[in-house]
Amino acid sequence: MSALDQFRTYRRKKIKKLGKRLIRAVSRFIAQQSLIGDEPVFDKNVFPFTAEFEANWQKIRTELDGILQHQDALPAFHELSPDQHRISKGDNWKTFVFYGFGYRVDDNCLRCPETARLLDAVPHIENAWFSILAPGYHIPPHKGPTNGIIRIHLGLMVPKARERCHIRVDDRILHWDEGKCIVFNDYFEHEVKNDTDETRVVLFFDVDRPLRPLGRLVNNLLNAIIRRSAYVQDAKKNMRDWKPVADA
Repeated sequence: MSALDQFRTYRRKKIKKLGKRLIRAVSRFIAQQSLIGDEPVFDKNVFPFTAEFEANWQKIRTELDGILQHQDALPAFHELSPDQHRISKGDNWKTFVFYGFGYRVDDNCLRCPETARLLDAVPHIENAWFSILAPGYHIPPHKGPTNGIIRIHLGLMVPKARERCHIRVDDRILHWDEGKCIVFNDYFEHEVKNDTDETRVVLFFDVDRPLRPLGRLVNNLLNAIIRRSAYVQDAKKNMRDWKPVADA
């Protein structure tokens, strides 16, 4: 590694450390500005659009089945976002991305038009992808980068032994059901375990947390700063460069 590369790596680590301190301070303020409280898990009815996803889940599942015919060609999470290397190992957590950090992946949306139609109608969507978890894989405990995001999972492919496949959010244990949404705050520590011999797939998407006007302004500013970071720019480049499934 050249001296310039070493300097860039050092600078990135320092900026990341400083950014985490800033985000922690801002996140406390955002929690106070929340219109839906600050619990680890929310009632899905807080977000009325979840009903549309549940009503159309079989159409989404049909599109997923087509994508899974090319599962070996799909990128692992850390191949798109290298900063996720601690929680994404090997080919155990694969993705098919529709939105990443507010950036719409048009080629992928064209391949799943019903899924894209539903996602496009969601207000203030930030991220969305098919999250494909291999049998026996454990995503270790981690936290999202900000408190301004609410995460939704729509169960699409749930192992028969569902009691052995779950997500822990803070002190809450949640199990998926096919065609049903769960809603949680990913700023709380969470982890996923698939202790079965079957693949688990959810449609995973993030939306901006409903906030009072000042909180919304601060959250939008924070998101704009994060989008300019190397953490996001590297991921966006990888999403643009990734070879589409149909061409694999």
